[in-house]
Amino acid sequence: MNNWVVLANSLAVGIFGGVLSAAFCSAFCSRRNRRIIAVGLAVLLILQGCIYNIWDAALIKKIYPLVTHLPLALLLSAITRKRLWPVLCVLTAYLCCQLRRWLALFAVVLFHRDELAQAAVELMITLPLLLLLLHYIAPAVCSIEKRPFRIQWHFGLIPAIYYGFDYLTTVYTNLLAQGVPAVLEFMPFVCCVAYLVFLLYSSAEERKRFQMEQIQNSLHIQVAQSIREISALRESQKQASSYRHDLRHHLQYLLACMENGQITQAQEYIQGICAGIEAQKIQVFCENETVNLILSAFAGRAANAGITVKVQAALPMFLEVSDSDLCVLLSNALENALNACSTLTGGDRLIDVRAYKKEQRLFLQVTNPCGATVNFENGLPIATQPGHGIGVHSICAIVERYGGVYSFSARDGQFILRLFL
Repeated sequence: MNNWVVLANSLAVGIFGGVLSAAFCSAFCSRRNRRIIAVGLAVLLILQGCIYNIWDAALIKKIYPLVTHLPLALLLSAITRKRLWPVLCVLTAYLCCQLRRWLALFAVVLFHRDELAQAAVELMITLPLLLLLLHYIAPAVCSIEKRPFRIQWHFGLIPAIYYGFDYLTTVYTNLLAQGVPAVLEFMPFVCCVAYLVFLLYSSAEERKRFQMEQIQNSLHIQVAQSIREISALRESQKQASSYRHDLRHHLQYLLACMENGQITQAQEYIQGICAGIEAQKIQVFCENETVNLILSAFAGRAANAGITVKVQAALPMFLEVSDSDLCVLLSNALENALNACSTLTGGDRLIDVRAYKKEQRLFLQVTNPCGATVNFENGLPIATQPGHGIGVHSICAIVERYGGVYSFSARDGQFILRLFL
């Protein structure tokens, strides 16, 4: 009876590992593949049974990689036409086999049973555990197959280390059973190193994600600014077209005024037309065209919202800061100032903008009133609304990239942003 339980457990672990390896390798995608895998597993299990009858279980353990793992990896490689990935799948499936072993060992310790009970527990939990892994873990593992080669190596490193450790310390030697300290502490050491590497990798991925968010935010700002500029140009062209269309009527009216000696009325009429045309021009705040476009667009939005914008800018035509970065800096700063003023119902809603170049570096200061108390964390204002705060981080990232400095402060009901880059 004991031998039958052990034999059944050996068959179960073989099927468990084989099916899991094939699932990780996405080898069950067609009926033909499923038939080939079923026949291959049957041949491997029959071969193991023959060896078990001729020799003993100890020999099977020692040659198990040659009679099971290697042929299984070659079979999956032939089906999927891949080299490395089937090997990693077999190693990962072997690592997953330790789940059933540990759960059985825990049950034996908990209920004070013998090794036969361990084999019986392993046999009972094989199918439920296999179904759970196939449903939840296999899709995640299969997705790694599509990742770059470097990621696949990182994925298979821990299973490969454990595979070698398990065979070297429990099958080919008795180092683990002998309690050699270096052997006992090896897997905890591997877990620690893997955890630290995971932290580094996670941190790097988080930085990449943050950089992508900044790039996306910058693109959104540039697109929005371009749309505003196009709208302003379209409105200006529409107004110019209207003036061209009405030019004949204007001249007829002026001619009538002159013929009737109404010179003053004609002058006032001309001044009114000039003022209307002048209102459609982009305001000139400095020599830099990009700064003029951005400030002009935001000044128009502020005027429509009843907000006053005071600008003191002395910037040359060319700056060391690129136009795209300049757009992100100014647009974010002015957008935040407009949003803050929009929440105020009364008082002096004034945005003060100062910009100049000193010692080949750009200085920018934006001051706006703030109604509520501004909270800071690590020197940066904390956004109180979801989706806000990305612009502040974009400003900081650009300033740091140019080796500059920034400061955010709030005092006497005024929020002040200063940049020097």
